[in-house]
Amino acid sequence: MTDPNATRLASPAECKGKNTVTSLPHLRRILLAAAIAALTAWPSLAQDPQLHTASPTELGVIKVLLAQEKAWNSGDIDSFVQAYKDSPDTLFLSGNVNRGYAGMAESYHRQYPNRAAMGNLAFSELEVHPLDERFAYVIGKYHLDRSKKEGGNADGLFSLIFEKTEKGWKIVVDHTT
Repeated sequence: MTDPNATRLASPAECKGKNTVTSLPHLRRILLAAAIAALTAWPSLAQDPQLHTASPTELGVIKVLLAQEKAWNSGDIDSFVQAYKDSPDTLFLSGNVNRGYAGMAESYHRQYPNRAAMGNLAFSELEVHPLDERFAYVIGKYHLDRSKKEGGNADGLFSLIFEKTEKGWKIVVDHTT
């Protein structure tokens, strides 16, 4: 069951003429993608007539995820992993438990040695749940589009815990299936 306090972002058409963050050109793509994903993929959200303007926390977290998507699709693993907190306490769970930023970054480089192996990444069905002023969690789906030669397409779910640090919102726990 979906959390009634979960974030559902309105489309630019729904916010036209209202004082919302969607009027900012650099955020328009963010909000449109999130609204389309939420409305098409999560029927319980599509039936919820209440919309709200995204909070600064929600926008900050979505901005990090969009930057990750862009970095990945540019073949830039180093920029992609900058979304994670550079700490030995950072956790990445996907088949096994990887502890620490350095090991996680090394694992990405080993698993995706070139641009073709990386494919094209798309996040969807993103839900941002602020926990307090310093922490938020996100659930969503990913799709990795790549050739059969490079491992084929991959789809899965993820849950992330973000911490607001001096360097902005950073992922401290990533559980990807």
